[in-house]
Amino acid sequence: MGQSGAMRIPAPGDALPRRKTGRAGPHAPSGRLPLVRAGRPLKRWRYVGVFGADLLLCAGRVRVAGVPQVFWAVWDRRAGVLRERTRVGPAALGRAVLLPDDALRVRDRGVRIDLALAPAGDVVEVTSRHGAAPVWTRKRPATARGTVMVDGLTMTIDAPALVDDSAGWHARRTAWDWCAGAGRDPDGRRLQWNLVSGIHDAPVRSERTVWVDGVAQEAGPVRFSSALDGVGPLRFHTEAERGRRDRIVFGLLESAYRQPFGAFSAALPGGIAVADGLGVMERHRARW
Repeated sequence: MGQSGAMRIPAPGDALPRRKTGRAGPHAPSGRLPLVRAGRPLKRWRYVGVFGADLLLCAGRVRVAGVPQVFWAVWDRRAGVLRERTRVGPAALGRAVLLPDDALRVRDRGVRIDLALAPAGDVVEVTSRHGAAPVWTRKRPATARGTVMVDGLTMTIDAPALVDDSAGWHARRTAWDWCAGAGRDPDGRRLQWNLVSGIHDAPVRSERTVWVDGVAQEAGPVRFSSALDGVGPLRFHTEAERGRRDRIVFGLLESAYRQPFGAFSAALPGGIAVADGLGVMERHRARW
C-alpha cells in the first residue's frame, strides 16, 4: 500500500474506537505491521474514488494475507460505457495501477489515467476493534485534476475525490455496506460524504463523515436499503455496476462485492439537502 498513513497499533489498555480529525498534510509511512495478530492475517488497501460530472472512476491496491490485488473502473456517463479490470496474485504486481499519496495512474487495456490528488479538507482517521484485533482507516477528501484517456479519446478531469486507506487484522467474517460521493447543497457549498455500516460504525467515534466545504462532521448511525438504492434519507440511482466474486488460496479467502456507480438525491444524514450528487454504493462480504 506504500505510504498509506501512520497506523499506531493500540496498546491493550487503549480505549477504542478512537477518531481523529485534522487538516490535510504530509502523510508518514505506516512502517511494518505484523503479518498476523490475534490469529488473524493482516489486510490493507488503498481505494481512490473520483466523482466527475462526465466520468466516475475508481482504482485500488489490496493485499490480504500477502495476496495482492489491483483494480480500476471507469464509468463514462456520456457514452454509457463501463470499462474495468481486476488483477489478482502475481498479475497484480506490475505497474498497471499506481497509487502514491498524491496521484492516481493507470495504464491498462486502452485506458490511461493521470490524475493529481490535492487535499480538499479535513482528514478523518479512526481505529476500532474488529473481533479480537484492531483495524484502522483514514479518509481523505481530495480534488482530482488531470486527464483520462480511453481508446485514444482524452478527457480533462477536475472533480472531487476520496482517498480511503485501511489496514488491520479483521475478523474471519467481515461484512459492510458503504457509500461515498460528492455534490453541492442548494446554497452551492461543496459536499462530500463517507457512510458505512458493518465496520468502524460505533454510535460515536465512527468513520461516518459529511464534509461541508471541506470541514468534517461525524454523522450518526445509518441504515442501508437492501436494494442499495439509498442509505438513511439519501436516495441513490444506479447507472452502472461493478461486481465480483473471488475464491483464492484454495478457497481459504473469499470475497464478494457489488459497487454501483450513480447519482444521489434527497438529503444526507443531518438533513443537508444534496444537489448534483454523484458517487458509489458498495456491499462487501468477505471470509478472510
